[in-house]
Amino acid sequence: MIDVWHLYHDYTGTGKFAVLDVTFSIPKGTIFGCLGPSGAGKSTIQNIMTGLLKLQRGEVSYEGKSVNELGVKFFNRIGVSFEQPNVYRRLTGYENLKYFAGLFSVPTLDPMEVLDWVGLRDDAHKKASDYSKGMLQRLNLARSLINRPDILFLDEPTSGLDPSTASRIRNLIMEQKEKGATIFLTTHNMDLADRLCDMVAFLDEGSIAAMDTPGNLKLKYGKKEVMITYEKDGSLVTESFSMDDKAGIASLIDRVTPVKIHSQEATLEDIFIRVTGRGLS
Repeated sequence: MIDVWHLYHDYTGTGKFAVLDVTFSIPKGTIFGCLGPSGAGKSTIQNIMTGLLKLQRGEVSYEGKSVNELGVKFFNRIGVSFEQPNVYRRLTGYENLKYFAGLFSVPTLDPMEVLDWVGLRDDAHKKASDYSKGMLQRLNLARSLINRPDILFLDEPTSGLDPSTASRIRNLIMEQKEKGATIFLTTHNMDLADRLCDMVAFLDEGSIAAMDTPGNLKLKYGKKEVMITYEKDGSLVTESFSMDDKAGIASLIDRVTPVKIHSQEATLEDIFIRVTGRGLS
């Protein structure tokens, strides 16, 4: 269990908080999404949780032990994939993973195996300087997995990836969860969060504006309507019904052959805009 209590962070010391009274818990083996636009405070929270930023106010604990008390062994347990790839450009993909594997004091994975996971086996011996943005992003993710971490911090893991590769990376993340990893995901990609996360928190100007499972948020903020589309006189007609209007829905279905029936489920982006009053850009 990871617990974050009443977390604050002020870069300037002037009372202008980048993170303002943030509290959440992440049960073991689940994916927690911290969602919001650039500048919302997502990366600041991640950096405090990983010890890259000093804890100023509040508490972060892992299985009851404060982040301030965690020693070097803690870093054997975690994997971090930063939004901006942090690799050595003059080394090959394979050499990068071989080097980073050597920094850990626990058994690590075969670099070629991990490169295969992210679709870079054929480019293993190519210098990272010759990698595309998407390839660097995948190498960055591979780096975070080399030490078999049971806690993963992933910052925009599918940024810059084509749809097919993004799907492959989503599947890889789910595989890590199925192996028992606890994952903290920061992103402004609401579709990614909807597909992966057990719990999401909407972060707006350093504070949590809403937090729940994606399903519960959709039930709370979605329109309770059903759209039924059918053909009439050679054209498609769509009628809208309240979900409570069971008689009306049944009556229409008895009279026509529906082409499509769609519930008006809100997307996480719709909900974010409704909760915060602004978009994700």
